[in-house]
Order: sequence, then structure tokens, then C-alpha cells
Amino acid sequence: MRDEPIDPHARIVVIGAGQAGFTACTKLRDLGHQGPITLIGEEAHPPYQRPPLSKGYLLGEITEDRLYFRPLSFYEERSIDLRLSSIASAIDRDRKVVALADGNVIAYDRLILTTGARPRTLPATIGGNLDGVFCVRNLADINAMAERFLEGRRVLIVGGGYIGLEAAAVSAKLGLRVTVIEAALRILQRVACPETAAYFRALHDEKGVTLLEGAALEALEGDDGHVRSARLVGGSVVPVDFVIAGVGVVPNVELAEAAGLTIDNGIAVDETCRTSDPDIYAAGDCASFPWRTGRIRLESVGNAIEQAEAVARSLTGTISHYDAKPWFWSDQYDVKLQIAGLSAGYDNVATRVGSAGGMSYWYYRGKELLAVDAMNEPRVYMVAKRLIEAGRSPSAAVVSDPATELKALLS
Repeated sequence: MRDEPIDPHARIVVIGAGQAGFTACTKLRDLGHQGPITLIGEEAHPPYQRPPLSKGYLLGEITEDRLYFRPLSFYEERSIDLRLSSIASAIDRDRKVVALADGNVIAYDRLILTTGARPRTLPATIGGNLDGVFCVRNLADINAMAERFLEGRRVLIVGGGYIGLEAAAVSAKLGLRVTVIEAALRILQRVACPETAAYFRALHDEKGVTLLEGAALEALEGDDGHVRSARLVGGSVVPVDFVIAGVGVVPNVELAEAAGLTIDNGIAVDETCRTSDPDIYAAGDCASFPWRTGRIRLESVGNAIEQAEAVARSLTGTISHYDAKPWFWSDQYDVKLQIAGLSAGYDNVATRVGSAGGMSYWYYRGKELLAVDAMNEPRVYMVAKRLIEAGRSPSAAVVSDPATELKALLS
């Protein structure tokens, strides 16, 4: 059953000016919505791309203005009321208004929550509040740490997931002495197979990065309020000039929770991206949604775009449900990792050796293909993505055979 379209002149308010919020607003206009659209963002900057922050922007290859999705004039031209440096403090569902921290209120007919997620921080009790301890999430974070990236400086990265490894790659390229500590027995333990972890361990080792696995942080220590060293469980000490925490993110659900919306590993939405309040939708890193036989929350640009577009279509009555097709990527040195699908629940991995150093790992549960990690293999990634989306599972032996022409598997 398709949703009935809302009044094309209805007032729509979007809280959160990241990828999902920007996409929802622009897609609504593309689909012909004529009513007022208000986009509320906490930062002073227009909506911008986040993935390049810890890569091209930090390396000096991209200027700040090139991060912006569109210049400020775009929002005026599309009649999108962009409220920067604005914090939504409460949602009054009975009155259908959003209260701002400055005392103003904004009325809505439909509300879209794209509040995103924030980095987990290191506790103050172990030195997480010392000067020189950073997270990677927004422009302010990157600008604050940029001056520390000087050749020869010692940086400690806490966390061996993709965020931590990307930060390590940029740091090494800038000539810093890099140490990564991972409390789990190996890097990427939560998100990738041992083969993928071994590939990136070897890559970072080649670039001079010190990777310490099974190394838990006990405390950061400093003098004059600035971090100087990290003490690990077991007693070893790592001297540092600054620290980057890459230990995951937390969905921003507090506003929704205070308004009485259902929370389940994020703001819970249904197949049409509606929350437990039929006049409120959610999309992006903050939202959990039905997928296959369970409920998931995806932290990716792809999901933010596709789910926000689904919200816009739901509001204009042109889609029945959101069908997620998970995909991700990570850039480290000259390696581009592209991931199709979700590997959770895999029990065996097939290896395919590509040309010019390319490599891919294919995750299976029994005979079912779940996901693929493709390193510098864009064609392999595209074929794998199409296979997974079509529910097709070539055998592990077939994909491992270098003589197999993968494209033929699509016919």
C-alpha cells in the first residue's frame, strides 16, 4: 500500500543538516513539494561532505568550500530555510512545534529527524579530557587537530576500525610517527574477516605504522593539562604528542527519546521511514529500520542518501517501503576498499586474487553470498553488488577461480 501524499503546501521541518538532512530537503523540492521547508543545523557551516574531512581535507587536497554540498545561494534559490548555528532543544508533538535553544519555535506538519551520530569519547576518568585528545566527526574536530599534523610528531590512534585506520593512513602520509592500539585481538574484528584484517595490517606495516592488537588503553597521562603518554593494560607506556579516538559512534536519539518516540538501537522507523509518531520520520545514522528478519542501523553515506530520498518519496506518496542495499567504502593510502552487503553471520570466506595487486574476499553463510570486500577491484565490487542485490550466490569455488569471468555470472 502506498502512503497518501501530504498536502504539497505542508510545512516540513528537518532537524540535522548532514548528508541525510540535505538530501531530504533537496529531494522534496525535486519531487515538487511547494510548502515551507526548514533545515535546522547546529554547525555554522552549510551542509557538507564528511568522508573527505579525515582524508583530502586534512591532507590539504580539498579546501573547505569544496566540502559544501551547495553554496548558501542554493538554499535561497530552492526556498529552503537553512537555520545554521541552531540547536533543536525539544519537540512538542501535541502542538507540532520544534523548540530551539534560542527560545524560538518552528511549527511543522511533518517532521524529519536526521540527527546523525556522534563519536564515542574517551572517559575523562582515564584522561579523555586532556588537551590534545581528539575525535573525528566534523569540521571543528578536523580544524582543531590540523595544526598537530607535523612531520615527526607522535600520534596515538585508539581503535583499529575503519575510522582509526583511515586516520592512521593520513597521519603516516603526512610523516607522523603513528601507533594504533586495538583492544580486540585483531583490527577490524567487528566488521571484517581475518583475511581483510591481514591485508590492511600488512599495508599499514609497510607504511611504517605500529599496530598493537589486543592492546587496551588503561589511561592517558599528561602534564600541564596536555596529553604526553598512554599507559596500556599490562603496564607498557606509549609516548604521544596527541591522540585520536576512533572507537565508534552513538546515534543521536536524545531529542526523539525525550519526545516519547520509540528507540531501538536508534530512532525506530517502519518500512516507510515513519517513527512511532505518524507525522515524524527519521533517516540516516540515527535511524534503525526493518531489514530482512531483523532491525538494523547503518552508518554510511549511501544509506543516508537513499533513506532520506525514501522519506521524501514517502511524503509525496510515491513509494511503499525502504529497501536498503548496504554498501560502504574506505580509502587508505592508494587502496580503495569497496564493500557490498553485510557480512554478519558469515561462516566461510572465498578469496579472489585480482590483477595489479587487487584482491577481494567473498563472505558466505553456507552457500549464500552475503557480502564482498573488494580492494582496488571496482569491477569486482560492481558485479558482487549486483549479485547480492539480486539474491544470487555463485559458489565459492567459482568466484575463487581466476579463470572465471565474473561479469558472466550476471547473465
